[in-house]
Amino acid sequence: MAAARTGKRVVIKIGTGVLTRNSGGEIHHAMIARLSQAISDINAAGHEVIMVSSGAVGAGMSAFGFTQRPTETEMLQACAAAGQARLMHLYESQFSHHGLKVAQLLVTHEDLQDERRSSNVLATLNAILPHRQVIPIMNENDSVAVYELKVGDNDTLSSIVARLVKADMLILLTSVPGLTGPDAKSEDDIITHVDDIESVLSFVRDEKGALSVGGMASKLRAVEAAVTSGIETLIASGLRPEQLLELVEGRGVATRFSAKSVATS
Repeated sequence: MAAARTGKRVVIKIGTGVLTRNSGGEIHHAMIARLSQAISDINAAGHEVIMVSSGAVGAGMSAFGFTQRPTETEMLQACAAAGQARLMHLYESQFSHHGLKVAQLLVTHEDLQDERRSSNVLATLNAILPHRQVIPIMNENDSVAVYELKVGDNDTLSSIVARLVKADMLILLTSVPGLTGPDAKSEDDIITHVDDIESVLSFVRDEKGALSVGGMASKLRAVEAAVTSGIETLIASGLRPEQLLELVEGRGVATRFSAKSVATS
């Protein structure tokens, strides 16, 4: 039975560095359990959640005995195909403990850039979201989309999805607690609030993990697109999933980027 929307519509992107333990792509089962619990809490509080989950290539590497991310496109696609199945099985298992089911949507950037195809994606999401016992989980269709594997990333995808569904909030979960400035003493010394994203673009040290595709520069490009469209956006630590509901409700530790006012006709 569909539930009336009473809270926020939130897109949560979960990075590879959160979902895997090491450069060999070992899936962090305990972390997936914690994330599922936290997202279930958001759902129970009356908010709608769309997950954009990375980690498919990393999750599939062990199926082929790889200890490092392969470089050949065909092998990356094979790892994505094997890993996507593993990830969804784990999500389905963990969410079932909270009385929830999952729905998988694999898309390419073309699916979201072409007006007719993007309207089909939106229609599917709008059909799922009122049924809050089902959590939609999205990812790029990396097993067939060569272009995305070369230059795409889920920061960009999550920003596009957030704009498509007119989300209230986009949360980018990464392995660091937020954006740090040039004078930061440690990675915990984060900027907590940004009103003008242009003022922080020069701070970026574009580092990324061995398995990830995007870095902080990619995240800020995604943030810029979202806030310009009127969507409050957060960069927060996925290693602290227990604070997710707090983040949605305006508390917690993160870098918050204010949404710009969007004129309505």
